Amino acid sequence: MKYQSLRGMKGILPEETPLWQIIEKTCDKNFQRFNYHEIRTPVLEMSDLFTRAVGGNTDIVSKEMYSFVDRGNRKVTLRPEATAAVVRACLQHNLISKDKLTKLFYFGPMFRYERPQAGRYRQFHQVGIETFGSASPAVDAETILLAVKIFRDLGLSDLEVDINSVGCNKCRPNFTQNLKHYLKGSIVKMCEDCHKRYQHNTMRVLDCKKPKCQHIIEEAPSTVDFLCDECRVDFESLLYILKNLGINFKVNKRLVRGLDYYTKTTYEIVSNVLGAQNAVCGGGRYDKLVSDLGGPEVPAVGFAIGLERLVEILKTTKALSSKPQAITLYFAPLGDKAKISAIEYLHKARQAGISADMDYFGKKLKAQLKNADRLGALYALILGDDELSRNTVILRDMISSSQTELSFEEALKKIK
Repeated sequence: MKYQSLRGMKGILPEETPLWQIIEKTCDKNFQRFNYHEIRTPVLEMSDLFTRAVGGNTDIVSKEMYSFVDRGNRKVTLRPEATAAVVRACLQHNLISKDKLTKLFYFGPMFRYERPQAGRYRQFHQVGIETFGSASPAVDAETILLAVKIFRDLGLSDLEVDINSVGCNKCRPNFTQNLKHYLKGSIVKMCEDCHKRYQHNTMRVLDCKKPKCQHIIEEAPSTVDFLCDECRVDFESLLYILKNLGINFKVNKRLVRGLDYYTKTTYEIVSNVLGAQNAVCGGGRYDKLVSDLGGPEVPAVGFAIGLERLVEILKTTKALSSKPQAITLYFAPLGDKAKISAIEYLHKARQAGISADMDYFGKKLKAQLKNADRLGALYALILGDDELSRNTVILRDMISSSQTELSFEEALKKIK
């Protein structure tokens, strides 16, 4: 075939879309219950937005962004993540302030040029939330509870919440200094990415997943051991709230996430189904991002769920069916005159709220009934010359194989 999709750009085909629709409906239902409101941002933003927000030395900005110069000679980027874009939109349209809680959610595609693997693509989709206005650990707990509730509603129970605190601008420099001192004698044994992180953003060395770096990272200092009083009290309060809510969690002292804007709380929800790349949800607090992008000092917290990974988990665990939604009624006309009447009846059935379809090929009755069965139809409506002359139809129950001759209006009532 001459034309194929680009590597890492995976289409979502009809056999998978039912899972996606269930996930989206489940998320939407829970967002409404938690009083979140939808925001939709463009997929294209100024490149500097992500460089400033995510961090110029992160893998996302230095290696993975789809960036180009447009016809207006502006450097633009297909969004690699949504938080920066949401903050930009909020500042541009005055949606956030210090004295109110703003709760937003989004669905949409993101773009990162990285090696495709299980549940990870160069165009991928995320659903997420952003909460602005409160520094309370109770808000952190609410976002975690919301994510867990979504997964539970989808039938998943084998997930683990990993949580950590990376501190704030007051306590993080002390930790970074101690971490740098610890790594000084070992950095030569670590990967090239860790060499760069050591120089420009030392804490992100802890985010390395490569085996030769892991044994060195395991003995490194922990962020929670260097927290200032404020960060320590907030973290302990969060853990207390989560325990009271009955949420199973594990303090992961190596969890720092891959974006520079995180402060205090960071967390991931992980699954053992996908192997090494096992995080299906990641989030945390980013209290300085709004002011870093030119806004007021407004604290914020949020999460993002990777939908491709979630779909892979659901397919593996078979927590949800991926079968396309069946129709209720299938029309099987026999002859040209019957086909004309069937089109009219089909329209009336749909207007009555019944999901319906019909044969447009003029196949024999046996083939039409076979197609109705393949589509999962509950009923087949058979219409031929004899039925036309008597102003009736034959309604066939596809489960019991019984059938009845009656008027079309009576058939609709029976189906409904």
